[in-house]
Amino acid sequence: MPTRRVHHLAAATAAATTALTTVLTAVGAAPARAAGELHLVRPGESIQQAVDAALPGDTVQLLPGEYRGSVRITTPGLTLRGAGRDSVLLPADATADASAPASTDTPAADGAAVCATAGHGLCVAGTDDRPLAGVTVEALAVTGFRKNGISATGTTGLTVRATFVHDNGQQGISQEKSTRGVITANESTRNGQSGVFLANSVDSEGGALSADGTLVSANLLTDNRVGVTVRRLRDLSVERNRIHGNCGGVFVVGDEGVPRAGALTVTRNQVVANNRYCPPNPRLDHIQGAGIVLTGAEETSVTENEVRDNVGASPFSGGIVLVHSVVGVANARNTVADNLVLGNGPADLADRDTGTDNSFARNQCAVSEPAGHC
Repeated sequence: MPTRRVHHLAAATAAATTALTTVLTAVGAAPARAAGELHLVRPGESIQQAVDAALPGDTVQLLPGEYRGSVRITTPGLTLRGAGRDSVLLPADATADASAPASTDTPAADGAAVCATAGHGLCVAGTDDRPLAGVTVEALAVTGFRKNGISATGTTGLTVRATFVHDNGQQGISQEKSTRGVITANESTRNGQSGVFLANSVDSEGGALSADGTLVSANLLTDNRVGVTVRRLRDLSVERNRIHGNCGGVFVVGDEGVPRAGALTVTRNQVVANNRYCPPNPRLDHIQGAGIVLTGAEETSVTENEVRDNVGASPFSGGIVLVHSVVGVANARNTVADNLVLGNGPADLADRDTGTDNSFARNQCAVSEPAGHC
């Protein structure tokens, strides 16, 4: 094509674009924008409205301050970022809500209402058929909610990073029916159930789902009922977390479902003095002094952990403990190796199960149950 023709086409294209922009402006429509926009939210403004206005790839940035009310994210690729633990998400103030009832009719309020009705602070919600992909939640605090602080379901590639999730009624950070998650560098403390909770579903039975490489790493988990609970899942890793002051450190939980929970790794965690007392519930005996517990799991690797000073008189008490599940399913083909396990009671290593082919090797410990595992 001759150079002159190229120049003429370029000029014509530019003119057409200018004309189209003029027409769109005249009729009140704006040209489509690219993703990647920053939505700044100040204290007193609605996070939900900013989230609902965002496109995939956008960032909703919170300034320091308190933000009242739940938030629900359903946009893929969205980042919700605070300014650290000074950006605080709290339950809605009842007086403030009552003064503006009309706001519940807006689309922005609808998402928040769904999450608030469930009792959660921040909801990240996809579906079984269309998992919500690539959401990031980072650098904010979530506290005081009746159920979960951060609650994700039906997601893939969710990142929860550098959050401070504390004093919520059930789970600090919860992820269900989700894959490829990264939960890292968070502090989750004083929540009613687990600091980090991963499951196939809390509402239904069924075999373990694959978490497809989900990673729980470098978190500080203190003063919860359990630091990390993995329930009816496979293919994930719990590694390099600091877990102390809970009733139990790490629980890998299975049952009679097929496939079984397991095929996962618990490695290089520091699990120390998880000696709070948590009373029994209809499903479980009381929990106290439990380090790392496998119950009804298979093919799980527990390696290179430091497990110290977990002491109690519960069926789960001790350093690294294998016990059959609440429905009587035994552990099978698990490996406990190369751990430092000292000062735990009644035993550093305890196999209280009837399972087969569970292996104990090269652990540094003083007392095992039965004898011979140290």
